[in-house]
Amino acid sequence: MGQLGAIQAVAPSLGVELTPIDARDLNELERAVTEFSQAPNGGLVVTASPTPQVHRHELITLVARLRLLPAVYPFRYFTTDGALISYSPSLEAEHTFQQAAGYVDRILKGEKPVDLPVQAPDRYELVVNLKTAKALGLTIPPSVLGRADEVIE
Repeated sequence: MGQLGAIQAVAPSLGVELTPIDARDLNELERAVTEFSQAPNGGLVVTASPTPQVHRHELITLVARLRLLPAVYPFRYFTTDGALISYSPSLEAEHTFQQAAGYVDRILKGEKPVDLPVQAPDRYELVVNLKTAKALGLTIPPSVLGRADEVIE
């Protein structure tokens, strides 16, 4: 199950109405996010799909300008680029890339990918950008800051 599938599976139990945005380029992304921001009580969960990653600077700027809150991003580098919050598997853990290389090695030696066990990240990281929070007039609760792996000030 991909990210969107996982979000769709849990949304009803949280009482959240989900409206997926499938944007394939910057113009579609800007139009969809701007339209979405008009609805009350909205929030944005950015998945690790290609379009938001390629246009992350524009997306971060757009969300800040529209004051669409909250917005959670898929990787730490979004937050270091000015996004409010990111929650993701730790990509800096050396073993993540070693595991991937090990899988490539096993496949090249003849193992079938379907026979390899599924690996899940063992470490996730929460990064909060307080500069962005202040610019948006937000106060991040101490309980969130206490759980953050990194707080950008």
